[in-house]
Amino acid sequence: MNPEDVEFNTGDVTLRGWFFAAQGSSGPAPVVVMAHGLSAVKEMCLADYAEVFAAAGLNVLVYDHRNFGASDGTPRQEVDPVAQYRDYRHAISYAITRPEVDPERVGIWGTSFSGGLVLTVAAVDRRVKAVVSQVPFIDGYDTARWLVRPDMLGHLLDNLDADRANRFAGGEPATIPAVDPDPMAPSMMPDPEAWEWFSTTSAARAPRWKNEITARSFDLISEFSPRSYVHRISPKPLLMIIARTDVCAPHEFAFEAFSMAKEPKRLLITEGGHFGLYAGEGFAISSRAARDHFVEHLGSADVASSVAPALQLSHH
Repeated sequence: MNPEDVEFNTGDVTLRGWFFAAQGSSGPAPVVVMAHGLSAVKEMCLADYAEVFAAAGLNVLVYDHRNFGASDGTPRQEVDPVAQYRDYRHAISYAITRPEVDPERVGIWGTSFSGGLVLTVAAVDRRVKAVVSQVPFIDGYDTARWLVRPDMLGHLLDNLDADRANRFAGGEPATIPAVDPDPMAPSMMPDPEAWEWFSTTSAARAPRWKNEITARSFDLISEFSPRSYVHRISPKPLLMIIARTDVCAPHEFAFEAFSMAKEPKRLLITEGGHFGLYAGEGFAISSRAARDHFVEHLGSADVASSVAPALQLSHH
């Protein structure tokens, strides 16, 4: 399946990505808008999900976040959660201008950090009719204190203060690694599984990915709390996919957020960790569940099987 290269303007930057046309559609079809997680670029497995959705009769728009990958924006490698969730809304605005797309049938999908972004977008954008949030980031303050060793936190905050002063004086942004082979070394995701996935996947599929994030990203992420929006998503149907042993986007926070969401909602629990959903059986389970959720609530040219009831438990 060969997607179309696309770009669209947000008012201050140009974002670039791919458009996958719905298969088997004779008229305007639903669209799913999707982007990747923290520091990741679209070449890192998103086409696999998009192809599953498109084969079921769903248009799909995939794009790189501002400051990353093929998209414009500076400072490069900086994560600004507010700008990113607003860009999801810009992406929806672009997608519904396309003749292939039915503007009344819009879904959004996110994974990891973008799993938190879509919770926020679904709560505030009435154009969204269905949402899938996979291994979602839930709260910046809590996650930072989960991932950063207590004895390292003060040192990190001192460095952030120094970076603020340097940038205020016109200096270049400081950066830190996104991942590191040593889980005790400073990085945004100090998790051996994260290092393995990013290093392996980037080498095989995404040479554009860079193993760095601006230090200020840590500050901006710490201020962001999708948890505070979850109760506002209803009546839009939510599917949340949580990995039982996820430590990168701690599963405890995701379960708490799901309990706060109002109906209609469904939960899919998978065995394994955060990155197990991007390949193999984990991918098959999560992509089918997301596809079926969108087909059920948005319709499509194809009729997929329905998702199992709420609180479904899948083993693999």
